[in-house]
Amino acid sequence: MATLKELMAQQVALAKQIDEVRQVEHADAIAKVIALIAENGLTKSDIFGTTRGTKKIRAKIGKVAAKYRDPVSGKTWTGRGKVPLWIVNQDRTKFLIA
Repeated sequence: MATLKELMAQQVALAKQIDEVRQVEHADAIAKVIALIAENGLTKSDIFGTTRGTKKIRAKIGKVAAKYRDPVSGKTWTGRGKVPLWIVNQDRTKFLIA
């Protein structure tokens, strides 16, 4: 029967061997992917799709109309995002824009 010290040494050797094989397999996989991309003339957007940036979405949506107005300062709020101090803890119906 093997001792704990021998088994620990085997574990370390196996871990090194696993890392080496993993690196070789990753390199092979990357080489295959690069070859397929070059062979088919693919681009980054073909593979990963377009980005989900908010700039494009916001450009389509546009600005939202103001829903509330402060009668004192004339400042407005759309009802989205952080609540302004002039409307906090108050009945919002009295600030509605008709």
